[in-house]
Order: sequence, then C-alpha cells, then structure tokens
Amino acid sequence: MSAPIANVRPEPDQVLADIVDYVTGYQIKSALAFDTARNCLIDTLGCGLEALSYPACTKLLGPIVPGTVVPNGARVPGTQFQLDPVQAAFSIGAMIRWLDFNDTWLAAEWGHPSDNLGGILATADWLSRNHVAAGRKPLAMKQVLAAMIKAHEIQGCIALENSFNKVGLDHVVLVKVASTAVVAHMLGLAREEIINAVSLAWVDGQSLRTYRHAPNTGSRKSWAAGDATSRAVRLALMARTGEMGYPSVLTARGWGFYDVLFKGQPLRFQRPYGTYVMENVLFKIAYPAEFHAQTAVEAAMTLHGRLAAAGRTAADIRRITIRTHEACIRIIDKTGPLANPADRDHCIQYMVAVPLLFGRLTAGDYEDRIAADPRIDALRARIACVEDPAFTADYHDPDKRAIANGLTVELNDGTVLPEVLATYPLGHRRRRAEGIPLLVEKFRTNLARRFPERQQQAILAVSLDQARLEAMPVHEYVDLYVI
Repeated sequence: MSAPIANVRPEPDQVLADIVDYVTGYQIKSALAFDTARNCLIDTLGCGLEALSYPACTKLLGPIVPGTVVPNGARVPGTQFQLDPVQAAFSIGAMIRWLDFNDTWLAAEWGHPSDNLGGILATADWLSRNHVAAGRKPLAMKQVLAAMIKAHEIQGCIALENSFNKVGLDHVVLVKVASTAVVAHMLGLAREEIINAVSLAWVDGQSLRTYRHAPNTGSRKSWAAGDATSRAVRLALMARTGEMGYPSVLTARGWGFYDVLFKGQPLRFQRPYGTYVMENVLFKIAYPAEFHAQTAVEAAMTLHGRLAAAGRTAADIRRITIRTHEACIRIIDKTGPLANPADRDHCIQYMVAVPLLFGRLTAGDYEDRIAADPRIDALRARIACVEDPAFTADYHDPDKRAIANGLTVELNDGTVLPEVLATYPLGHRRRRAEGIPLLVEKFRTNLARRFPERQQQAILAVSLDQARLEAMPVHEYVDLYVI
C-alpha cells in the first residue's frame, strides 16, 4: 500500500519561482533587445492591422455584449473599440495572429512570442488611462517593450528544450504562462501573488493541437493565442484580489502538470532567463507563411524567376523534391484536400506551388478564390518532402538556428535543375541588416491599409524613434491607432 501524500503545503515549484524572480528582479540592459522589441512592436501591430481586412477575423472582435463601452478601457488598434482589458487582450491577440505573419520562435516547441502583446498592450493601456483619470502618472511605452522582452524570454526559453506538441498540447500554454507573469507584475502584484497567478495559468487544462493538424485544421489556430493572452489577464486580475495559487502545480504527484499532461517528465532548461529570445527572434517579413516554410517560399520564388528566364512555366515541372528538416515534415507536410485558409497556410506544398505558379505569396492567396485554381493542387501532388538529418541538427543548434529548405525541380523532359537552397530566412538574426528595412516597409504598407496619410506619418514619427517611443505614455501611443 502506498504512503499517503502529506497534506503540507509545499514551497512553490522552482520553475514558478524562477519565472517570477526573473520578471520582478531582472534589469534589462541590452540596447539590442529594446531595439528589437520596438521592431517587434510595430511589426506585430502591423500584422493586426492587415487582419482587419478579413471579416472572418473582425467578426470575433469587440465586446461580448454588442455596444458595450468601458470607461477608461483599453483601445483596440485600428478600431473604435474601448474594452475591458480581458476582452481587449483577446481582440488584439486575435488580430495579431490571424494571418500567421507575426514573429516566430522555433526550438523543441514552436510559437509566436509576440502573441503576448495582446495582454501586455491591453493591460498597459487600461492602467495608463485609469492612472491619468486618477491624477497619477501613466505607464510609458518602455514598460511595454520591457514586458515584451520578458514575455518573449519566458516563452522562448521554456520552448528551447520542451516539446509540448509531442504530447499533443498547443504552444499557446506558453503564451498564457508568459503573459500571466508579466501582466501580473505590471499590475503591481507582490511576489507571492504573481506566483499564485502563474500557477493558475499552469493548472488550466491547456489547449489540444487538434485545430492545427489534418484532418481538423481550422480557424481556431488564428485566435487561440488571443484566447491564451486574454486568459492570462483574467488570471492576473483574479490573483490581484487575493485568489490563492497552487504551489506544486507542476510537480504534485498524480495531480500535477508533469504527471497529468507531460508524461511524468519535468521541464528542462538550456539557459537562464535574460534577453536571448528577443535578440534572436525570427521575423516574418516577406511571406505570411508558417515559418518552417519561409525558406522554401524564398527558394520557390527564385525558381519561378529562373523558369521564366528559360521560357518555362510550372506546367513543365514533373516533380519537385523539398530537402528539409524534421519539424517541417511533422507540421506542414500535407497531402490531400485542403479545407480552408488555415489548412492551406500550414501546407508546405501549397506554399511552394503558389509562388512557382504566380511569382508571389500573399495572405489573399490562401482564400478560396485563389485555391480554386486547379493548377495549384495539380502541382502540389508533384511535390514531396525528404528529411535531411543535417538540416534537423542545424535547426536545433543554438548557434545556428537554421530553418533550411532546398528545392530540386525535375522537368518533363528529364532535365533536373540545380537545387535552390535557402538556409536562413529573411527574418533571421543573421539577416537583420537586410531584413529590418523591409520590415519597416511592411509596417508602412499595413498602416496605409487602415489610416489616412497624416495619421500614418504621426505613427511612423514615433514608432521609428527609439527614445521618443520609449518615453511616450502608453495611452497616447495607442490613441494614434484609433480610427
């Protein structure tokens, strides 16, 4: 007969303590991290503005009860909504993630650390407006950037060595945990209260990855992070009331996260929390494509040009082989019918076929009107993926973090074209000098989708000036995005 579990409340799990001590005590001294966070901020908001062109996204935004306006509530950029911070976090988070065009982090687990901006910006804006209403000092945008850096770090460092997808859990669990920690700190909670909040985030049942994979791929993957970051705000606000936490939520025998959801394995860590993740984050600059396919799309664009120069087209292609890494095959190597845009933007064959046919890949190319072109599926059927173990090793190497794809085309006449290999995508840290000017242009394009020229210029003037942005009150910056 097993010994009973002692009913003595333990000290908080070390993982919880480490997260909270980092959030409350770590001083960010990296200018590179703050500069990258500013670029991340504008890129993330720009992705949300582009998503406002899609009714499938906008139908989910706004108050739960139509017409509700919250006094001193958080604004949702690009809209007229003024909401409570929980619902504002959902709306901002859903916008950000809708088109799969915001930043990415690839490791044992994948994810998009800028998903945390939903909770961070909504909470900071709400606090700032209420501070001003009470005659107090508002939060500054530097506090938003610092919270982004720390949320990126928590999510990314846990992801380095721990695969949640391999046990069927979605990576948004890390958005919820990271957002809860930084939002709770932003709310002014004490150390024990923040530990309580973070434990509440872990004790939730967590999302399955069902909606990201065949045969169930669907639009929830576009709002799942909004759901997670808004849940984080809700839990942090509950902890602020004094709601208790669960100190051994990870390690409790039989009932903790490890035993129930992680096959009994503890979380492993490669490095202490610092500024590594923000400094090395991957930006999606050129193409709204799942990140494991970014280099494949770049290679396909190169091949499209070479075929055109030789007087050939996609119709001349007999077979395409994609030499790739294991994670790519596990997530986006997909055959058979594709049911919706969410299905298509997670299919590497689709993301290669479109640029080979049309010389482009835009968010609109995932819509039904384009997908109905029979040439796309015909070409998809002739594309096969093959893992290269060296690519997989370089993908996991912390000094490389490569995301390599090589495309080899065989033509109908038997000619085999030289492989086009792309190792590091445009948004990689190794290509920052090349990528950041294009990231700024992407932001300009997205501003132009929503705002008149004068408003665009007002946003740009602040957003491209590090010192001016950091000093600006949060609510004044967000007000620049109100239509």
